[in-house]
Amino acid sequence: MTGITITLTTALSLLGLAIAFFYMKKVTSVPLDMGLDEKDASRLKFIHGAIAQGAMAFLKQEYKFLTIFMVCFAAIIVVLVDDAHTPDTREGIYTAIAFLFGGAISIASGYIGMKVATKGNARTTVSAKKDISHAFDVALNSGAVMGFALVGLATLGMVIIYVVMKFLLADLGEENNHILMEVIAGFGLGGSTIALFARVGGGIFTKAADVGADLVGKVEQGIPEDDPRNPAVIADNVGDNVGDVAGMGADLFGSCAESTCAAMVISAVVFAADPNALLYPILISAVGIPVSLLTKLLVGVKKEEDVAPALMKLLVISSVLMAIVMFFFTKMLIPESFQLGGETYSSMGVYGCFLSG
Repeated sequence: MTGITITLTTALSLLGLAIAFFYMKKVTSVPLDMGLDEKDASRLKFIHGAIAQGAMAFLKQEYKFLTIFMVCFAAIIVVLVDDAHTPDTREGIYTAIAFLFGGAISIASGYIGMKVATKGNARTTVSAKKDISHAFDVALNSGAVMGFALVGLATLGMVIIYVVMKFLLADLGEENNHILMEVIAGFGLGGSTIALFARVGGGIFTKAADVGADLVGKVEQGIPEDDPRNPAVIADNVGDNVGDVAGMGADLFGSCAESTCAAMVISAVVFAADPNALLYPILISAVGIPVSLLTKLLVGVKKEEDVAPALMKLLVISSVLMAIVMFFFTKMLIPESFQLGGETYSSMGVYGCFLSG
């Protein structure tokens, strides 16, 4: 049964990545010159190219420093992290590996989001000249790329790190599964660390550019706000991509990974000998992938007033579907009753926690 759980989670993770790839192709298939004359198309491509080039330059520099920091911090983890109950095993080495792996996937999540954002924003612009429905679809598809890729990478990464660490730390035994989960928690720490720098770095960059554009453009030269003739406007848009998109992507990955790892640390204390219940937190995120796809296919807009209600429908429908689906998975994976801290809890209590969240 354990193999089935891991296989199902892996399959759903790969499904998420496949969906992300499909929507990426769908976004890039929209021509940049759709509905534009030659002059406007050339101008749009120039501005779009400048923003994309600036975003890549910023990320390249940021990731260079982040890589140095990750290696240095991993070395500190190796030295300081150890468990007195297992003197024959140096947990710091394995925690550092998990930390670097989580950081690498967090970087990949942000990079994918930034790439599709720079490709999707200009295409949303030209689509809006056609009709609001087409523009909404392009924008939603762009967001779907990062969403599905992020969750797919997170769940696949956690399955991989679980299987690898389970093999490397096989000598610990099932009674020490909580130590295994503490090692895997380094994966979430890596994702959160990258998110911290990506959000703050991109945010400072875009705010500095925004203020500069206002001061130099509007105050000194009288150039209208968000006019592409002002170089700071291009920098501001670059900052929006690397901060609000790439940074947010890393942030969302960190939140997903660290909350799941934290839940697995708790589940390891209770379900040390029950791998199915142990992997329940990962499966929650993985099951959300097909549920989100189904929800996305059910929602569309025809006029501008439909946009906000459509986004609300995405939230409501996906929440209802997840509540229904996870009821059966909870009954299947979590024991009907179990002990924690001398108290008795039930699988429906776990489901109640999921539902309230």
